[in-house]
Amino acid sequence: MVKNISVSIIQTNIVWENKEMNLKILSKKIAKVKDISDLVVLPEMFNTGFSLKPEKNFETIDGNTIKWLKKQAIERKIAIAGSLIIKENNNFFNRFVFVYPNGEIKFYDKRHLFRMANEHNFYTPGNKRVIIDYMGWKIILQVCYDLRFPVWSRNIDNEYDLMIYVANWPKPRISQWETLLAARAIENQAYVIGVNRIGIDGNSLSYIGASKILNPKGENLVQIDTKRETIETTELSYSTLLTYREKFPVVFDTDSFEIKK
Repeated sequence: MVKNISVSIIQTNIVWENKEMNLKILSKKIAKVKDISDLVVLPEMFNTGFSLKPEKNFETIDGNTIKWLKKQAIERKIAIAGSLIIKENNNFFNRFVFVYPNGEIKFYDKRHLFRMANEHNFYTPGNKRVIIDYMGWKIILQVCYDLRFPVWSRNIDNEYDLMIYVANWPKPRISQWETLLAARAIENQAYVIGVNRIGIDGNSLSYIGASKILNPKGENLVQIDTKRETIETTELSYSTLLTYREKFPVVFDTDSFEIKK
């Protein structure tokens, strides 16, 4: 039987394009949950903020931030997830990395690039969905703007149990963030984690967080107050998920479709 999983979400300010300072701050925050959590989720581009200067801020898959993630995961004996700028084969990716407690890495490259901020002019989009296995849980990885595209996250035949969105989602559209997170949970009958940052970035954009964890009914299990820098931890029940899907099996009535890559 799959065990419950304890998840901690870190809603934090991000020092603009200052990797050293951000990793120093996050090290202290992660240390606070090392004995109570199986998984820690950080925001999108947690070490720089949402930067459109990848040539200045990129790292390789064996760079300092990845080494830091591995060190934190191994020493704290927890999984850590979040996105950062990675350069590979002369392309820049907004890459969501999931680091296991043994240092193993899985990753997803953001598919939907936010053209209203010209992200598509600086980064290469990913071309495949990524569902990983951790502690028996099937987890799909998604980044920020992906939230607006339900087909990309569709839970075909209940192939995943938990969906994670990491984001730098600005204040003016925060109501859409909250609504869409609930919609993704309801339509996919899965737990959903959404981790957003707070503070002001280098482009003078304001972020107020509203990070949350929702159950498969779209109800809030954790809802962090806006503008508050904090860490929240909760336990997700696998048996509760299965019971709900058995009693309300919408999976048998879903439409078939093909995703074009």
